[in-house]
Amino acid sequence: MALLLAGVAASAHEIRPTIADVEVDAREVRMSLRLTLEPLIAGINLEGLEDTNAAPEAAIYDQLRAQDSAALEAAFRAAWDRIAGGVVIDVGGTRMSPEIVGMTVPDVGDVELPRDSVLILRADLPEGSAPVQIGWDAGYGTLVLRQVGGGEEAYEGFLTGGALSEPLPRAEILTEGAWSVFVRYVVAGFEHIIPLGIDHILFVLGLFFFSLKLRPLLFQVTAFTVAHTITLALASLEIISLPASIVEPLIAASIVYVGVENVLGWGNVRARTALVFAFGLLHGLGFASVLGDFGIASERFGWALVGFNIGVEVGQLAVIAGAFLAVGLWFGKRDFYRPWIAVPASLAIALVGAWWTIERVFL
Repeated sequence: MALLLAGVAASAHEIRPTIADVEVDAREVRMSLRLTLEPLIAGINLEGLEDTNAAPEAAIYDQLRAQDSAALEAAFRAAWDRIAGGVVIDVGGTRMSPEIVGMTVPDVGDVELPRDSVLILRADLPEGSAPVQIGWDAGYGTLVLRQVGGGEEAYEGFLTGGALSEPLPRAEILTEGAWSVFVRYVVAGFEHIIPLGIDHILFVLGLFFFSLKLRPLLFQVTAFTVAHTITLALASLEIISLPASIVEPLIAASIVYVGVENVLGWGNVRARTALVFAFGLLHGLGFASVLGDFGIASERFGWALVGFNIGVEVGQLAVIAGAFLAVGLWFGKRDFYRPWIAVPASLAIALVGAWWTIERVFL
């Protein structure tokens, strides 16, 4: 599974990178940043800093952490003229000034956990074809920069020490058509299952070893598909969000459950289908983390979402087809199939899922 940098569990005093998705066209540059606002407002120099408690402005930082969303947004806007000076949008040696066009600041919640806000910036670009470079002041910390809509060659960089990105060509997002986006995300969805999605592969194999009969398998796969399609869409649109530190252990736990249920022979088709639907909602959140890592131009979002989902489904069907050709076709009707193949395989799946659950929670 791809790591959601913005979702990794951490102390409120730890320094985490800012993730910026950048769209560049002939007229403007638009940036969507997921970041903690408090250090920037407090004026903390994050370069080389590992814990805000070590900063001279630690007391100010803690006060900001306790402010409600409206107060924190107001404080950031009041400090914006100072902060904006460290946001670099360079066009052929000319600095462009960004403006705030949107902010989402969550409520305080648990002050012991970081508070991730979303900041939307834009800047007009001068006429011409000069490439754009993006970066920011070293004191703002690490910047993970991802170009949206750049196709397979889209820029992605891990910028530290005030470094600038490589030049980002203008109008790049206009050159990739809907069909190109669709095909690219079909491939990405398939690759997320085969070979990258070993946890999803084990879950699908858990569905396969429940029963070789078409009706139970069809019900389970359909329920799983519908469920992860729902949460994939909602999470990709940022309507719902759960951190990876919650989603990943729960996905591992779902693998344990289907393996154990196969071994013990619990449940019936209806109960199993309902359970698989619930687990599919979790797996959709996991798929969304990968989809978000690519970056999608807004006008191509629907094509990317459909393509990615189709790729995932093809990958899942390939796993089931491979399992059927490997064991189901030859041994599925034999008396020894369940005690000597389905049960041991399901037990192995459950054990691997149990280890992943422990690893993702405690290690």
